[in-house]
Amino acid sequence: MIYRTVFGKLTLPSPRWYTCRCQTTEPRSFSPLAELLQEHTAPELLYLEAKFAALMSYGVTVDVLGEILPIGAQLNATTVQRHLLRVAERVEQELGEEQVMFVEGCLAEWEDLPAPDVPLTVGLDGGYVHARDEHSRKAGWFEVIAGKSIPAKGAAKCFGFVHTYDTKPKRRLFEVLRSQGMQENQQVTFLSDGGDMVRDLQMYLHPEAEHLLDWFHVAMRVTVMGQMAKGLTAQESTDASGDVEKQLESVKWYLWHGNVFRALQGLEDLAMDLDDIEPVTEGLKKLWKAVHEFQGYIAVNKPFIPNYGDRYRHGETISTAFAESTVNQVVSRRMVKQQQMRWTQRGAHLLLQVRTQTLNDDLRATFGRWYPGMQRDIHQE
Repeated sequence: MIYRTVFGKLTLPSPRWYTCRCQTTEPRSFSPLAELLQEHTAPELLYLEAKFAALMSYGVTVDVLGEILPIGAQLNATTVQRHLLRVAERVEQELGEEQVMFVEGCLAEWEDLPAPDVPLTVGLDGGYVHARDEHSRKAGWFEVIAGKSIPAKGAAKCFGFVHTYDTKPKRRLFEVLRSQGMQENQQVTFLSDGGDMVRDLQMYLHPEAEHLLDWFHVAMRVTVMGQMAKGLTAQESTDASGDVEKQLESVKWYLWHGNVFRALQGLEDLAMDLDDIEPVTEGLKKLWKAVHEFQGYIAVNKPFIPNYGDRYRHGETISTAFAESTVNQVVSRRMVKQQQMRWTQRGAHLLLQVRTQTLNDDLRATFGRWYPGMQRDIHQE
């Protein structure tokens, strides 16, 4: 039997023993060593492979481990990838069943709970990675949802998943929040870009939750439309271009103060004014389309638009800028930037589970639970 360790391969004799002929229900032979060592890779090596592969490419992981460990050329990228996916699948098996609603108990029970900390803040956003199933590298992408939960005390935690592959997205988010000490009587603030997927994910997850549309995405869309108005060709009236910019600023002001009704009125008036501008150019068509799309975006997310100005003055979160950086940290650095690799949805999703555990400093504790011999902290040995 070959047993892989951080010090290299061990070749162990593994004789097979025959059972007594009187034991008719038992197998004819068995291997005591195979029953004792059901895995052929030591937990310490498996941990290092999973941790490094979650942070860098499989090829670089092989090079780094070969430099710092006396294992030489005994590792290859395919083996490291297979081991990481095996770790991720084991993590997935421990995840509980998915539920439509996670609100449990009654209000009387919640009132008996200890006084909660200040609200948890959860930011959700999406990123894209290259799809391997397409014929060319530029042919297709699929979306990855990433987010971060920031408690009042303790470290923030990130999470990520491929929503078209994952069957337990709500359970995944709920377990992250529960690991940070979330109580039923604690307020949780969810901020998202207003997309259908992230909007549905956060619903019915907590009884004291509030769901807000991220101001960053609102302001960004208005800014883009303002740049399009400035970029209208000379064929359009200069006065008309200036009026469009003023109307957009007015819409932005109404949204900042949570007056969605007047903002939608302003967008409707703006769309009508754009219809009257002659001649109709490509720039004008793009601006008209952007205004109509923004009008629908605000109408759909109307219940999630607060008074941003009031929240800002009271020091409350209004933007998912931290979630934008989380997408970069969780997804882009490992799977997009300077990476030529393309991904299957399964491979990307499983990698994200190990990567987020590594970034959250939870992977060592997970291995300690699986392999009790690793429970002691290495810094205390």
